[in-house]
Amino acid sequence: MSLPRIGTPDEWLAARTELLAKEKAFTRARDALNTERRNLPMVEVSKNYVFDGPAGDVRLLDMFEGRRQLIVYHFMFDPAWEEGCPSCTAGTDELSPGFLDHLHTRDTSYAMVSRAPLAKLERWKAERGWELPWYSSFETDFNYDFGVTIDESVAPGRYNFRSRAEFEAAGSDFFTYDQPFEMPGRSCFLQVDGRVFHTYSQYARGLESTGGSYYFLDLTALGRQEEWEEPKGRTESARAARPDFAS
Repeated sequence: MSLPRIGTPDEWLAARTELLAKEKAFTRARDALNTERRNLPMVEVSKNYVFDGPAGDVRLLDMFEGRRQLIVYHFMFDPAWEEGCPSCTAGTDELSPGFLDHLHTRDTSYAMVSRAPLAKLERWKAERGWELPWYSSFETDFNYDFGVTIDESVAPGRYNFRSRAEFEAAGSDFFTYDQPFEMPGRSCFLQVDGRVFHTYSQYARGLESTGGSYYFLDLTALGRQEEWEEPKGRTESARAARPDFAS
């Protein structure tokens, strides 16, 4: 492993100042991308998916738990497996009760869905000590429709918005693996007057970019749902002096 070169304080400050300009440009580009994401069209979910949950049958609308938004993590757990995907497990281990509380404050629920039968999900959940809602999509089209179970005998070959032909053109042998096989993903939904809409999904390396509840809210149609408010009684001079941390 290579280490950073040794420099003087002045060299460090010059390099850090140059990097800061790039970081601010990245922040502005990210904010613009988040706005573009929120402006994606939403598509109504017409299928009446029925999932298996600890209390019985659950529909997609039920997963919202009365909130306006829902983030679903497509956790890799094949019906034949006895344990959940190690990578999905590691990521879920990092989600704290506070994470859920922060999402709930912004009218957003979080749930996991896997194709394995509920008994296996419940056992793995208990072993890991998780309190997250987790539902089984076993014997439904949900995983196929949202592109996380790859089985060309059931649905056209496509993952991360690329077809089998596009993968092959790029020199990838992705679709040559024994099918069916599971892949990870994350999907966002919005409910309006009891109607459920799909607003966003991400797969592959997009799942690696996580940074707390704000990152997850940035994936949703309503975003962070907050605006900076001027404190009452703030003077014009104080208002003008307010730092713009993103500029």
